[in-house]
Amino acid sequence: MTTTSAETIIRPARARTAAAGATVRRRQGFQHGGWFVAPFLALFALFVIWPLLRGLYLSFTDANISGDGASFVGLDNYREALQDPLMWDAFGHSAYFTLLVVPCITVLAFLLAMLAHHIERGKWLWRLCFFMPFLLPSTVAANLWQWLFNPGTGMVNHVFGLDTPWLTDKSYALLAVVITTLWWTVGFSFLLYLAALQGIPAHLYEAAKLDGANAWHRTLHITLPMLRNITGLVVALQILASLQVFDQAVVMQDFGPGPEESTRTFVQYTLEQGFTSYRVGYASAISIFFFVLIAAVALARMWLLRNREEGGR
Repeated sequence: MTTTSAETIIRPARARTAAAGATVRRRQGFQHGGWFVAPFLALFALFVIWPLLRGLYLSFTDANISGDGASFVGLDNYREALQDPLMWDAFGHSAYFTLLVVPCITVLAFLLAMLAHHIERGKWLWRLCFFMPFLLPSTVAANLWQWLFNPGTGMVNHVFGLDTPWLTDKSYALLAVVITTLWWTVGFSFLLYLAALQGIPAHLYEAAKLDGANAWHRTLHITLPMLRNITGLVVALQILASLQVFDQAVVMQDFGPGPEESTRTFVQYTLEQGFTSYRVGYASAISIFFFVLIAAVALARMWLLRNREEGGR
């Protein structure tokens, strides 16, 4: 047998042996690693998968809060939801809130991050001040700004010389919630931008300076393109969070829907249907509708990110 013939026989055998060994190692790794993942999977199934499946089932029934006497009603709850003007009003408030908050918080977080990144003296203090409000519980932030917006004793009207009924006029009530949310949550997006700015190579700016680029050109042609992925992440996270606005709107209006129901959000309306009107089946149906909307936003973000990464290759 020649050497070439022997290699022809040995090489496929070695390849099969290596593939078999890799398969065994993967199985062993899964068996050992599975024990570490199992607690998380159990909790995920208990607190996410099971409530989702239970809510999906209840959405096809006329179940009440007691859970007795529920009967199957098919798609009746979904048909009612599509024709419910109060639900669409609540959804409109959440959507309008999102349209106001997302652009403002994205721009504000970027500007604050640029300031904290380039400032020389007291850098740690600026970073602490910008991020600290995010550490407050939502109820604390909402109660604080409820006092600040108080038309009689609040500092907002006193400092700016206004006489605006922030919390009692439908034209300003939702705007007050927007301002509160910006102050309270901008720290999270600020931190993401700040971390991304620190990761931009310094030699890019040095090379641009040697080419005569001023600060505006460096920001436009280096900083913003390098922060494109972070900006997409910030926008996606803020959309998901803003659509689910509830705490600050409810607390600032003393757990009510606001003047002429102007601050009633989608989540608040869902809870009212489930725990005030005791219509658990209908509340489950509109919750599933909202879940589909949130999932669509998340999937759209993933699709855009994947296409962007593939286009950059």
